[in-house]
Amino acid sequence: SCCYLSRRLNQLSSHDPLWKRHCKKYWLISEEEKNKRDQSWKAIFISTYSDLGRYIRYYATLKKAWDDLEKYLGQRCPRMIGSLKESVQEEDLDAVESQIGCKLPDDYRCSFRIHNGQKLVVPGLMGSMALSNHYRSEDLLDIDTAAGGFQQRLGLKQCLPLTFCIHTGLSQYMALESVEGRNKYEIFYQCPDQMARNPSAIDMFITGASYLEWFTSYVNKVVTGGYPIIRDQIFRYVHDKECVATTGDITVSVSTSFLPELSSVHPPHYFFTYRIRIEMSKDALPEKACQLDSRYWRITNAKGDVEEVQGPGVVGEFPIISPGRVYEYTSCTTFSTTSGYMEGYYTFRCLYYKEKFFNVAIPRFHMVCPTFKVSTARMETNHNEYAMDEDEDSTDTDEYEDRRRVLDIPAPSGRCPRHT
Repeated sequence: SCCYLSRRLNQLSSHDPLWKRHCKKYWLISEEEKNKRDQSWKAIFISTYSDLGRYIRYYATLKKAWDDLEKYLGQRCPRMIGSLKESVQEEDLDAVESQIGCKLPDDYRCSFRIHNGQKLVVPGLMGSMALSNHYRSEDLLDIDTAAGGFQQRLGLKQCLPLTFCIHTGLSQYMALESVEGRNKYEIFYQCPDQMARNPSAIDMFITGASYLEWFTSYVNKVVTGGYPIIRDQIFRYVHDKECVATTGDITVSVSTSFLPELSSVHPPHYFFTYRIRIEMSKDALPEKACQLDSRYWRITNAKGDVEEVQGPGVVGEFPIISPGRVYEYTSCTTFSTTSGYMEGYYTFRCLYYKEKFFNVAIPRFHMVCPTFKVSTARMETNHNEYAMDEDEDSTDTDEYEDRRRVLDIPAPSGRCPRHT
C-alpha cells in the first residue's frame, strides 16, 4: 500500500532487506533457497503469500516442527521418513471441506500444505506402544483417508480422525464443531461408556486443544528426547528426570505411559504401562556383578488404598547385571482411580559372594490419567439405568476388544502382565 503514495515510499517499500526479514520470519526461506529461485526477496514474499497467505499465523511454526521432526527421524528412524506424503494444494483441501460439509481449521490445513500425513504403514509417525501381546502404532492420516473416516453418527458427530492404528483401530479425533459437549477443534481419544446401553455414550480422553498445539507439543517431545526411540520407532513413554534411584553401583529409572485403548471412564479402569531401566555403573568392580532374584511393589491409588505385590524375577526373567550393563523391561498396572503411584525394591544376589543378597530401591513414580470429558449422552440418560449395572465385574480385563473401530479392524486379544 505504501508504494503507491510517493516515490520515496515506493523506494522504501521495495527495499529488499525488509522483505528478507519477512521471508525468513514467516516462510523460513533461507539464503540458499533464495539463490536457487533467482528472485528478489520481495518477489519471493509476494509469490509465497499469494499461495500460503491465509496461513501466515501458523506456517513458520508448523514448518519448523516438520523440519525438526524430519531431521531428527532422518538420523534415528530413516525408514519412517519414506512414509511421509508430499503436500497437497488448496483445491484438494477445499474439495474435502465440500465432501464433509465442514470447515477445516487453518492450522490443520497449513500442516497438509507441508506434508499430507503418511502412508498407512508401521511404524506410525505419531508413536508406538508394545506390551506383551498388545501393540499400537499410530499413523498420521492423509487428508483423503481422514475425510473417509469423518463421523456423523451420534457420540462422534462432526469429528474427523487425525490418526489411526492398523492393529487396534484406535484413532485420535478432532471435533470440527462444538457439539455433544466438545469444544471446537478439541482433539481426543474416544472411550465408549461400557456401562451405558446407549451406543452414543462416548467419553473422551483429551489430548489437545488445537491442531497446532497438539502437533507441535508432540514433535517437541520427540526431538528433545522426551520420547525414546526403540527399534526404529517412537515410543510414547514419559520420563520424569527425578524418577531415578541409585543404590550402590546400580541405578533404577522409570518412565510411564497411559493407554487409552485399554482404559475406560465407566467403569473406572485406568491402564498404565511403565518401562524400567536397571543399570550398573561402568566403574563398578567386576565382583559387583549380581543377578536379580525377586521384586517387591507397594501400589497406592488416589484413595490411599495400598496393594503389596512380591514375586520372583521380573517378567519371567532373572537378569544378570554387571559393570556397564543395562537391562530394560516393560510391565503394566491398572487403577480404579484416575491416578496412583508405585514404589518398591528389587532383591539381588551377588554372583561372587553367592550367599549375599541386597535390595535396590525402585523410585516412586506417579501415573495420572489425562483430562477426560464424560459423554453428554450418559449425563442425559436415566440414572436408574446405571444402578442396574453397578455390580458388573470391572476387574483387570482387556475390555477394549469389544469397542467399535472407525475402520472396523479387529483388535488383538489377550491380557497383559501386571506388576512385574
